[in-house]
Amino acid sequence: MTFLVIRARSDRGVTRKIRDTMSMLNLTRVNHATIVTDNPSYRGMLQKSKDYVTWGEVDADTIAKLIGERGRMSGDKPVTDASIKEGSDFKGIKDFSKALASGEASMGDVDGLKPIFRLHPPRGSKGWGGIKRAYTVGGALGFRGDAISDLAERMM
Repeated sequence: MTFLVIRARSDRGVTRKIRDTMSMLNLTRVNHATIVTDNPSYRGMLQKSKDYVTWGEVDADTIAKLIGERGRMSGDKPVTDASIKEGSDFKGIKDFSKALASGEASMGDVDGLKPIFRLHPPRGSKGWGGIKRAYTVGGALGFRGDAISDLAERMM
């Protein structure tokens, strides 16, 4: 299982521990996203930064679309099937996204692939839905489950 983690709030007035945790997650700016595997250390990081990020379980189709549209290689070049094939053992974006979704691969397995995705603010009338409240009460923060794919679609 793999999580898509998106930063929703600034780190203004945040304690040093939480700021460092978000830095370890490669979430240095608002509207940046990253893909992490489901293991206890990442779960602890997500729990610590839950008031500043939102995350959920992501499927292979959403990962493929995210890499294809918003992924970047070193030198700010777009990601293509050829660049994935050249920098790794995967045949293309689809194979790489399937391996990411199942937890068999990580973003670091492709040479030159940047570990973050720079996204737009959420489009639509709802926007974030409130960046000071949890997702369970109508806000934007915390665990979303499968609804992270809908948010990612609105941010691409």
